[in-house]
Amino acid sequence: MEKELKILNKQGLHARPASILVKTAAKFQSDIQLLYNGYTGNAKSIMSIMSLGLVQDAVFTLVASGPDEAEAIAAITDLIESKFGEE
Repeated sequence: MEKELKILNKQGLHARPASILVKTAAKFQSDIQLLYNGYTGNAKSIMSIMSLGLVQDAVFTLVASGPDEAEAIAAITDLIESKFGEE
């Protein structure tokens, strides 16, 4: 299952929102990846996510595969769309 999303935060996906994303992803059994600009980041690894360099307005694909993939996509979509509680 996959979904295209856009980073809305003015400072992009910096350390604080990246850590929230990783903590959220870790709650799910599914394999969760972020695809951006030809690179793949493991949503359960903060270093992997940070290395993608997702800035404001960056469009990426969220991919989840596993028993709770729909719930994982929904939870991460909510985080992205709420700007991780920033602003």
